[in-house]
Amino acid sequence: CIRDSYMTATLFDPIQLGAISAPNRVLMAPLTRGRSVDGHVPMSDLKAEYYSQRSTAGLIIAEATGISQEGLGWPSAPGIWSDAQITAWKPVTQAVHDAGGRIILQLWHMGRLVHPDFLGGAPCVSASATTAPGYAHTAEGKKEYTEARALDISEIPRIVADYVNAAKNAMAAGFDGVQIHAANGYLIDQFLRDNSNLRTDAYGGPIENRIRLLREVTQAVVDAIGSKRTSVRLSPNGETQGANDSNPVPLFTAAAAALQDIGIAFLELREIKPYGNFGQTEVPRVSPEIRKIFKGPLVLNQEYTKELADADLASGLADAISFGRPYISNPDLVERLRIGAVLTPDNFKTWYAPAAEGYTDYPFLDQAGA
Repeated sequence: CIRDSYMTATLFDPIQLGAISAPNRVLMAPLTRGRSVDGHVPMSDLKAEYYSQRSTAGLIIAEATGISQEGLGWPSAPGIWSDAQITAWKPVTQAVHDAGGRIILQLWHMGRLVHPDFLGGAPCVSASATTAPGYAHTAEGKKEYTEARALDISEIPRIVADYVNAAKNAMAAGFDGVQIHAANGYLIDQFLRDNSNLRTDAYGGPIENRIRLLREVTQAVVDAIGSKRTSVRLSPNGETQGANDSNPVPLFTAAAAALQDIGIAFLELREIKPYGNFGQTEVPRVSPEIRKIFKGPLVLNQEYTKELADADLASGLADAISFGRPYISNPDLVERLRIGAVLTPDNFKTWYAPAAEGYTDYPFLDQAGA
């Protein structure tokens, strides 16, 4: 059922997201942009400018950030496991706060999507000994993914501890909270879905076992930093980077129920486009079923327009909308949506470039007019 209290919500109404008082419901979705140096240390000056430019978002969910070297397989992506990384993130969070913004960090373990090049030749890890389709991005260019090593059950506590350590480090770096990345075919999603989780132990088979890692990681992070500063992202959107499930509605509603029981600050869903699929077999939206179960703030994401965002907020299906690609090239997206201004297109060639071009040089409305 749709809750009456959200029937009249608009993008520009405030919302409470756990401990965070957001002035509007236009959230910045996590966007991998690179701009880190050796040791996966963020380029502080560039990132501080980039995120502070976007501080009018109701909440910034900062880019996916590795919880450990084992879990990070993207060139120039940042981490949050070392002292150097914590130190480099501090000016970024300070710049956002100085600009009046709010920012949380997305915690990332890529699982089988980490190429051995990032691990000194060691195999990547996953729920089972499977291989992702396609190619990994490495420092030497694209390379085929390799077969993952199935995590031994005795290693699960280490994985959980890595998430907890990363969450504590994020708070030490000045973030307002964290988001556990359990979506898009990465490690936790590899445990959730039945075509990538072939285990026969307590972490495989029935849905209650496949959601166990998600539940344990989330509870451990909540115990460490508090439920009001912990959120989760899921992707009930069909096949994603080779991960898929034969029966997604019971899977993701069970996951949502577990997160409801834990009491997280909010749940974000990346699903199919509100107006159709995005290149895979048509699948139904799972968010209406999750809405019936998860009673906290529900944030939806996937190529929204203002009109579609307004519709899902007005109906009560969503409590906020997170925008991804529009935030690459429109630092003042909230104001542009408010007045119906034309959005600046982004340049794919500079998405991951190690420089200010295509990162901090997109114009604000007043600059564009000039």
